[in-house]
Amino acid sequence: MANTPPNDSDPKKGEPNTAAEPAAQANAPQGGGAQEGTRTVHDIIGALQTEAADFKDKWLRVHAEIENIRKRAEREKEEIARYAVTRLARDIIGVGDNFQRAINAVPSDAAEKDPALKSFLEGVTLTERELLNVLERHGIKRQQAMNEPFNPHLHQAVMEIPRSDVPEGTIVQVFQPGFMIEDRVLRPAMVGVAKGGPKLPAAPDGPGPVPPPANENAPPG
Repeated sequence: MANTPPNDSDPKKGEPNTAAEPAAQANAPQGGGAQEGTRTVHDIIGALQTEAADFKDKWLRVHAEIENIRKRAEREKEEIARYAVTRLARDIIGVGDNFQRAINAVPSDAAEKDPALKSFLEGVTLTERELLNVLERHGIKRQQAMNEPFNPHLHQAVMEIPRSDVPEGTIVQVFQPGFMIEDRVLRPAMVGVAKGGPKLPAAPDGPGPVPPPANENAPPG
């Protein structure tokens, strides 16, 4: 049987096998894609770190705010406990005024002449003293305004009294004693102030202004 010569006209002969090229390209390692994937991971890590730092900052702010609220609540609690008796104390010192009026109403020579009156006066004086001691144990103290310079934060001037022997502005008469509750004015002293004397010297290193009278209806602090 004669060998058939190759047919040079066959279109498939000598052509490259292009069918396998796409599969080979698909299986080949993609260097650019791996680099892009690495950058994406770094971006994710950076974003997570930023988010964690943001959460930490917010947590610190919230913690600081809670701590401030706690301290403020403690201060308010202390203020309430300290000044809760303001209204009651004001009523009690009004009762104490009656003791002082009773003592002032008795002339000293009359008490010396009448043993019964003297004993009564001593009893009233001891009762007033004990009342002041009880008030002081609760932070309520009577002011010593006599002969002190007038202070509008502590005293209420009801009249001016001509006096040339004491500096002007000196308290020379006390009509009603004042009281302090802790560092607040419970009741200002009603006083008479000297007028016409020499000027009081300035006190450059004197104490600062005194807080206004305590108000039990106002919020503490």
